[in-house]
Amino acid sequence: MPVLSIEELQKIVTDAFPDYDVLRIEELRENSLLMSQPVSTKNSRPGGTLSGPTMMALADNSAWLVILAHIGPVLLAVTTSLHIDFLRKPEITDLMARAKLIKLGRRLAVVDVELFSRGTSELVAKAQVTYSIPPREGS
Repeated sequence: MPVLSIEELQKIVTDAFPDYDVLRIEELRENSLLMSQPVSTKNSRPGGTLSGPTMMALADNSAWLVILAHIGPVLLAVTTSLHIDFLRKPEITDLMARAKLIKLGRRLAVVDVELFSRGTSELVAKAQVTYSIPPREGS
């Protein structure tokens, strides 16, 4: 079960990334998190699609936050691996991420992330993200 609330996670995002477009956590469940990122033409690339870095950043951030939701504010948890498959052209509208914990160990966490455009359930990308969790007191 999560140990941090949506409000606590949102504060972490705001404090950690003050110059970044505001990511919004929309839902927190037992082992998953739903969040959105507003996008505009500044996130696009030629052809009217979102840039890969925009999608990878949301996948990474949503994985980080679902992990923190379950271990507390361990801000130094870091990405060790991010694999992403781009499946179809996303719309230039809010990008959504559903991050689901696959494994949460003492030192490693693995998260499955589905990315889709707001208003559709059709996946635009699928990612698997692994995080290294630093030693905590009592570990």
